[in-house]
Amino acid sequence: MDVEIGGTVGVQAAGDPALGYDAPDLRWFVFALFFIFGGVTSLNDIIIPKLRELFTLDHASAMLVQSAFFLAYALFSLPAAAIVQRLGYLRTATIGLVTMTAGCLLFIPASTSATFGMFLLALFVLGAGITIVQVVANPLISLLGKPATAHSRLTFAQAFNSLGTTIFPRVGSALILGSLAVVSASQLHRAALDAYRSASSRVIVHTYLGLAVALLVIAAVVWSRRDRLREVQDQSATVRQALRLLGQPRFGLGALCIFLYVGAEVSIGSLIVAYLVQPGVWNTSDAVAGPHVAYYWGGALVGRFLGAGVLRLVAPARVLTLAAVGAILLLLLSANITGAVAGWALLSIGLMNSIMFPTIFGLASEGLGSRAAEGSGVIATAIVGGAIVPLLTGALADLSGSLQFALLLPALCYAAIVGYGLYAGAQGRRSVGHSLTS
Repeated sequence: MDVEIGGTVGVQAAGDPALGYDAPDLRWFVFALFFIFGGVTSLNDIIIPKLRELFTLDHASAMLVQSAFFLAYALFSLPAAAIVQRLGYLRTATIGLVTMTAGCLLFIPASTSATFGMFLLALFVLGAGITIVQVVANPLISLLGKPATAHSRLTFAQAFNSLGTTIFPRVGSALILGSLAVVSASQLHRAALDAYRSASSRVIVHTYLGLAVALLVIAAVVWSRRDRLREVQDQSATVRQALRLLGQPRFGLGALCIFLYVGAEVSIGSLIVAYLVQPGVWNTSDAVAGPHVAYYWGGALVGRFLGAGVLRLVAPARVLTLAAVGAILLLLLSANITGAVAGWALLSIGLMNSIMFPTIFGLASEGLGSRAAEGSGVIATAIVGGAIVPLLTGALADLSGSLQFALLLPALCYAAIVGYGLYAGAQGRRSVGHSLTS
């Protein structure tokens, strides 16, 4: 797909990849998209303990919240990439925002029916909208500047994603977890239980209604700018062609690492509240532990702003390797000690996570050129790791009776990312050596 911006033919149309697309105003627009879908996604970590209490769920069942949400990535990422190829970036972003709005509105019938399945449906539709927006945002921010600084620019954009994931959990915790009643759902039966669930879930509805209004406003603004990018759409793109990208080892392994990274990140974020309230950790309540989810995502915020600068100086593959090693060490520390340090070690993994998604995405996507939207669709499909790994982690916690033992699964995910960092780094060194001897 060729792009023309502000009357100037884009780099692909001009045949000079070194120039990039100079559109600073659009970069800030994409930063806003990262903020929105990051913040809405992080609210899942707050909803999980609320729904776990309302429906008396075990850890594995509660993780169905993440499974329903992230399943959308598996089903809608490649179709979203095809829509981008046909309609363009900004029109597709509008479709995603409207779909997110529909998901928010579905919380109304979910609360009225007071059934866990309806909440999962609402989260699935919300996830579908976020999938579409993310498929747009990742390649677009990579295109809006010089290819040489794509890693740094994508990491900086992801910092706005982290800003959303830092702010939303704190606000959501006050609104949602702060309303947890003294009465336990397990003490009620039939009509009383249904009435309690309906009344207690209204606060979730109010939160998502506010989001729906905001999303509609943003969708209207995006639609008004739909012709800002004058794109020549590629009508020949197919899902099969996109999947062929997996045959390229660096891209295929990168997509696998996105699957594992998102799975590990979401698993840890989803367990934070339950982990911190344990007697051997902080021995506190959900309402007290809930706001601390913001520190996990806040670490990613700080790390991404710092990482945007570091990645201009240090090879991305090396930074990725060191960050993944750091995550493993913090997991081992948290799982093998008790008290306050165990909790803060787990929360600190957010700092290690900070550069992983944008760096893996950038390493996997280098050289895709006009196939950037297809590559983004495939990689976004891999985000379904957020549906599968947390469910397995929750099941491991239930089977072992230990959240600490369940951290072994995210640690294995990070170990695979260490391997990818070493592989990409070795490839980069071979490419430099080849260019010097050519």
